[in-house]
Amino acid sequence: MGKLVPNRRTVIVSLAIAIVAVAVLLAMGRPPICECGYVKLWHGQINDAGNSQHIADWYTPSHIIHGMIFYALGWWLFVRRGWAGANGARWGLPLAVFLEAAWEVLENTEIVINRFPSVTANFGYSGDSVLNSAADIGWMAFGFWLVLRLPVRVTVALAILGEIVAGLVVRDGLVLSVIMLLFPIEAIAEWQAAGGVA
Repeated sequence: MGKLVPNRRTVIVSLAIAIVAVAVLLAMGRPPICECGYVKLWHGQINDAGNSQHIADWYTPSHIIHGMIFYALGWWLFVRRGWAGANGARWGLPLAVFLEAAWEVLENTEIVINRFPSVTANFGYSGDSVLNSAADIGWMAFGFWLVLRLPVRVTVALAILGEIVAGLVVRDGLVLSVIMLLFPIEAIAEWQAAGGVA
């Protein structure tokens, strides 16, 4: 069946959505970069002031997996259901970028910033820098691109591998974060508190 291959127009729309998200985050008062004053490609600690402030961290695999999930959602809407007609599949990327951008804005609201440290392994979370949020949107787009290029079974294997590695190293990941944000489980909280990258 068809793929969600964007064209020039939908790539431009996707970039515009990302730019609007950056502008909203700046208007919300989020710091442009880490308040430490420098930018790192990789930050491996999840419970310090540098977490979610740089380009990549232990939550990057979660954002790549978002791209895979959003691709599947777009495929179901635009290809399987035929929503938006014959050229609807081209709108999969803008849909994915919109969903990720909306999450980045929501994630940086006071209610979510306050909830993360209280129920997830991300005890030191204080919101994202705008750079980190923009990078997260980019990582999501990378996950979307991987689905376009790789067989489905390889994509699924990569998503599972990303979750396993993050789970083993920092005792967190996409699935655990969603569970703990929505339905905190004391046993998981205790397990997360007992280890991981501090």
